[in-house]
Amino acid sequence: MQRPKLDPELAITFLYYRDLPQAMHFYEEVLGLALAIDQGWCKIYRICSGACVGLVDEKRGMNKWTKEKPVQLCIRVADVDGWYAYAREKRLDSLSDLFDNERLGIRAFVFHDPEGYQIEIQSATRPGA
Repeated sequence: MQRPKLDPELAITFLYYRDLPQAMHFYEEVLGLALAIDQGWCKIYRICSGACVGLVDEKRGMNKWTKEKPVQLCIRVADVDGWYAYAREKRLDSLSDLFDNERLGIRAFVFHDPEGYQIEIQSATRPGA
Protein backbone atom coordinates (compact mmCIF):
# COMPACT_ATOMS: atom_id res chain seq x y z
CA MET A 1 0.00 0.00 0.00
CA GLN A 2 1.29 3.43 -0.89
CA ARG A 3 1.39 6.12 1.78
CA PRO A 4 -1.39 8.70 1.33
CA LYS A 5 -0.31 12.27 0.59
CA LEU A 6 0.24 14.19 3.81
CA ASP A 7 -1.59 17.48 3.35
CA PRO A 8 -2.07 18.92 6.86
CA GLU A 9 -4.88 21.37 7.45
CA LEU A 10 -3.98 22.09 11.05
CA ALA A 11 -1.30 21.21 13.62
CA ILE A 12 -2.35 21.01 17.28
CA THR A 13 -0.09 20.45 20.28
CA PHE A 14 -2.11 19.17 23.25
CA LEU A 15 -1.19 20.06 26.85
CA TYR A 16 -2.91 18.49 29.87
CA TYR A 17 -4.22 20.47 32.85
CA ARG A 18 -5.72 19.86 36.27
CA ASP A 19 -7.36 23.31 36.27
CA LEU A 20 -8.63 23.94 32.74
CA PRO A 21 -10.35 27.29 33.52
CA GLN A 22 -7.10 28.67 34.97
CA ALA A 23 -5.17 27.55 31.87
CA MET A 24 -7.83 29.06 29.60
CA HIS A 25 -7.59 32.38 31.43
CA PHE A 26 -3.80 32.41 31.01
CA TYR A 27 -3.82 31.60 27.29
CA GLU A 28 -6.67 34.03 26.56
CA GLU A 29 -5.92 36.95 28.86
CA VAL A 30 -2.12 36.82 29.26
CA LEU A 31 -1.05 35.48 25.85
CA GLY A 32 -4.05 36.84 23.95
CA LEU A 33 -4.78 33.68 21.96
CA ALA A 34 -8.22 33.27 20.40
CA LEU A 35 -10.34 30.18 21.03
CA ALA A 36 -10.64 28.41 17.66
CA ILE A 37 -12.39 25.16 18.60
CA ASP A 38 -14.38 24.48 21.77
CA GLN A 39 -14.76 20.76 22.44
CA GLY A 40 -15.96 21.24 26.01
CA TRP A 41 -13.18 19.55 27.98
CA CYS A 42 -10.64 20.50 25.30
CA LYS A 43 -10.10 24.12 24.23
CA ILE A 44 -8.07 24.71 21.07
CA TYR A 45 -6.44 28.12 20.61
CA ARG A 46 -5.06 29.49 17.35
CA ILE A 47 -1.39 30.49 17.54
CA CYS A 48 -0.96 31.34 13.86
CA SER A 49 -2.16 30.06 10.49
CA GLY A 50 -2.27 26.28 10.72
CA ALA A 51 -0.86 25.99 14.26
CA CYS A 52 -2.83 25.61 17.48
CA VAL A 53 -2.39 24.62 21.09
CA GLY A 54 -5.03 22.45 22.73
CA LEU A 55 -5.69 22.70 26.47
CA VAL A 56 -7.11 19.42 27.74
CA ASP A 57 -8.83 18.59 31.03
CA GLU A 58 -6.65 15.72 32.23
CA LYS A 59 -9.70 13.93 33.66
CA ARG A 60 -11.03 13.38 30.12
CA GLY A 61 -7.98 13.42 27.83
CA MET A 62 -5.89 10.59 26.41
CA ASN A 63 -2.99 11.55 28.71
CA LYS A 64 -2.80 12.73 32.31
CA TRP A 65 -1.25 15.73 33.99
CA THR A 66 2.29 15.14 35.26
CA LYS A 67 4.53 17.27 37.45
CA GLU A 68 7.45 17.02 35.00
CA LYS A 69 6.81 18.95 31.79
CA PRO A 70 9.27 17.80 29.10
CA VAL A 71 7.48 20.03 26.58
CA GLN A 72 8.18 23.57 25.45
CA LEU A 73 5.72 25.64 23.44
CA CYS A 74 7.68 28.09 21.29
CA ILE A 75 5.98 31.09 19.70
CA ARG A 76 7.89 33.27 17.22
CA VAL A 77 6.94 36.95 17.22
CA ALA A 78 8.14 40.08 15.44
CA ASP A 79 8.82 42.06 18.66
CA VAL A 80 10.44 39.86 21.31
CA ASP A 81 11.63 42.93 23.25
CA GLY A 82 8.07 44.26 23.52
CA TRP A 83 6.84 40.84 24.66
CA TYR A 84 9.65 40.65 27.22
CA ALA A 85 8.67 44.04 28.69
CA TYR A 86 5.06 42.79 28.87
CA ALA A 87 6.13 39.51 30.52
CA ARG A 88 8.13 41.43 33.15
CA GLU A 89 5.14 43.67 33.85
CA LYS A 90 2.93 40.57 34.25
CA ARG A 91 5.58 38.94 36.49
CA LEU A 92 5.26 35.64 34.67
CA ASP A 93 6.39 32.54 36.57
CA SER A 94 10.06 31.53 36.13
CA LEU A 95 10.71 34.37 33.69
CA SER A 96 14.24 34.10 32.30
CA ASP A 97 16.46 36.93 31.20
CA LEU A 98 16.16 37.97 27.57
CA PHE A 99 18.97 36.21 25.70
CA ASP A 100 20.54 36.01 22.26
CA ASN A 101 21.63 32.70 20.76
CA GLU A 102 23.95 33.58 17.89
CA ARG A 103 24.29 29.95 16.76
CA LEU A 104 20.52 29.58 16.33
CA GLY A 105 19.97 33.16 15.19
CA ILE A 106 17.32 33.98 17.80
CA ARG A 107 16.58 36.42 20.60
CA ALA A 108 14.31 34.85 23.21
CA PHE A 109 13.06 34.35 26.75
CA VAL A 110 11.14 31.63 28.56
CA PHE A 111 8.58 31.39 31.36
CA HIS A 112 6.09 28.86 32.75
CA ASP A 113 2.33 28.77 32.34
CA PRO A 114 0.14 28.20 35.45
CA GLU A 115 0.79 24.43 35.56
CA GLY A 116 4.48 24.43 34.65
CA TYR A 117 4.68 24.14 30.87
CA GLN A 118 7.59 26.16 29.52
CA ILE A 119 6.78 28.76 26.89
CA GLU A 120 9.47 30.39 24.78
CA ILE A 121 8.86 33.67 22.98
CA GLN A 122 11.45 34.37 20.28
CA SER A 123 12.34 36.48 17.28
CA ALA A 124 14.76 35.61 14.49
CA THR A 125 17.91 37.75 14.46
CA ARG A 126 18.94 36.79 10.93
CA PRO A 127 17.14 35.70 7.76
CA GLY A 128 16.46 31.98 7.55
CA ALA A 129 16.85 31.40 11.28
